[in-house]
Amino acid sequence: MAQKLLNFFVYTSVYITTCALVMIWQTNYLLDLHYLQTDYYLFVLFSTICSYNFHWYLTPDSPDTHSERVRWGGRNRWLMMTLCMLAGLGAAWYFWQLKAHWLEIAGAVFLTFLYSAPKVPHKSLRWLSKIAIGKTLFLTFVWTYVTTLLPALIADNTPLAPTILFTLHRFALIYAICILFDRRDIEEDRQAGIRSLITHLPNAQLRKVYYGSLLLALITALGLYPYTDFVGVVTLLIAVAATALITRKAWQDNSDYLYYVVLDGFMMLSALLHLGYVCFFSK
Repeated sequence: MAQKLLNFFVYTSVYITTCALVMIWQTNYLLDLHYLQTDYYLFVLFSTICSYNFHWYLTPDSPDTHSERVRWGGRNRWLMMTLCMLAGLGAAWYFWQLKAHWLEIAGAVFLTFLYSAPKVPHKSLRWLSKIAIGKTLFLTFVWTYVTTLLPALIADNTPLAPTILFTLHRFALIYAICILFDRRDIEEDRQAGIRSLITHLPNAQLRKVYYGSLLLALITALGLYPYTDFVGVVTLLIAVAATALITRKAWQDNSDYLYYVVLDGFMMLSALLHLGYVCFFSK
């Protein structure tokens, strides 16, 4: 029963949605942003559930797959489509509440669609699977944009320097995590004709890109020290260190729980630690 509940929480994308919301909280807190936060949280909540369930609904089940998530999706397509449609209605409602910022939000919608578009069974969209480097960058851009840059664009009087540093930090950390995901899926992507930077680079060069991304995340986290408190910077560094330490295991282990629970969780790790500190220790 516990495993069924965990699978439901993770595979219906409630877990990854929680990650997004906690990450947005951290952005709001670190940059001291003031805007319609509740409406934005609810927009992201419904949009994430809608887009992820749409993406996994389009992912075909294969008898040869070793992924429990893919098999679970094959057994529960009706649930994913139901969640997609219901969440889509919620996203549309809160998009209307944020209509003053429709242009900025439309960018997030467009990037999200580009990531899932190659899976849509229509020949007019198949060309997207041929775009080199696209898959990894689309996903990294949309996560960075939605959880970091978009709140800053919507808010008034956003501080420029910490926004740039924090956006670069988020992008670099998420990109490193996405590299691990894409490396795991490399054979599946090659068979499907989906091209990315990961499918082109040899292992040695891929490691350089990966560790270079983590190094950028480290440097930009340290660069934020003049603009935020010591605890905030430490939590950012912990997330970078945790990702670096799990690299060897992730390079060898294809477990769904490792990727969809642990690595996805590392995206919100610093935010979760920071939230815990603020709730329990901050006066």
